[in-house]
Amino acid sequence: HGPRRGTAGERGGRCVVSTRLVLVDLQSSSPHLRLPEADALQLQARAPHGWRVSVVNSTAVTAANGTSRASDETLTAASEAEVYVGYGVTPPVLAAAPRLQWAHSASAGIGGSITPELRERVLRGLLFTNSAGAYGEVMAETVLAGVLHFTRSIDVAVRQQAAREWNQSVIAHGDMSARELSEHRVLVIGAGGIGSCVARLFTALGCECTGIRRRPELGPPDGFSRVAGPEAVERELSQAEIVVIAAPDTRDTTSLLNRARLALLPRGAIVVNVARGALIDEVALVEALEHGMLRGAVLDVFQTEPLPMDHPLWRHPKVLVIPHVSGVSPRRQWARVLGVFEDNWRRYAAGEPLRNIVDLSAGY
Repeated sequence: HGPRRGTAGERGGRCVVSTRLVLVDLQSSSPHLRLPEADALQLQARAPHGWRVSVVNSTAVTAANGTSRASDETLTAASEAEVYVGYGVTPPVLAAAPRLQWAHSASAGIGGSITPELRERVLRGLLFTNSAGAYGEVMAETVLAGVLHFTRSIDVAVRQQAAREWNQSVIAHGDMSARELSEHRVLVIGAGGIGSCVARLFTALGCECTGIRRRPELGPPDGFSRVAGPEAVERELSQAEIVVIAAPDTRDTTSLLNRARLALLPRGAIVVNVARGALIDEVALVEALEHGMLRGAVLDVFQTEPLPMDHPLWRHPKVLVIPHVSGVSPRRQWARVLGVFEDNWRRYAAGEPLRNIVDLSAGY
């Protein structure tokens, strides 16, 4: 599938070469996901010969899995677009963009974009890519910080500080005592870009990391000592003291960590979710915490976002609530996100295969 080329025509006696349009729709309703003006100007300035970049100024309503409502400005401009860059792509945008050849998502998670309309357009040749790999490093740092919050009993220290209480014994002894990171066996469910960054970081700090991946025959990515397939989840959970969920939200991963699987974890385990809220049974998780089965839970994503004010996770002393910002890195994130797109843009213009093609059957 090759890109559409510009066409020549006559205007006022001059030969004019039509430009190919990239429509950038990244004015998210979430402030940390809005494309800064300086980065938009640089993207326009770096457009290859024969291309132009149109940046949408109107706000698009975005959710965890992508854009849920595009602006009128977007739908109008889409009629001329050959390439669309947004947070996923919605059916109205697809309907408004008959010339569209390639849609790129600035997010890694694209579950909300996999609609019948998208499947039909992909069958007709549309290319659909995502930004997998752009957020892994910073998300791995967030995972590490959250785990250390519990392994080093920082949660206890924070509560003692608020109460102006000096109590060394609770950190030195018992269920809340401090432990070294390298004492822990780590299971990362989802050995893609994010999971691999997590594994490399924890391995560098002395942990043994096992990964769960859909195709274990491909072998362990860098950072993992070994990998296993989805059928081995129960066995691996029974040996894991730190569990990091970094898998995509698909039909196969919904409620992946349910009540029965939580019960398999060794007492004192730590659960981390930086994937999607649907992957954990939150009711079962609260029960496991209440019964003292877990040392703690680090949660960046939730079944309902924003997390409802009356949700028990807010007030639980063994839960670290992060408001879905594990991938935020204001000084560096746009260089990474736009870097993924621009590398593919070069490939697309040259007729070369693109990176990060989404497998609609797999869901990522």
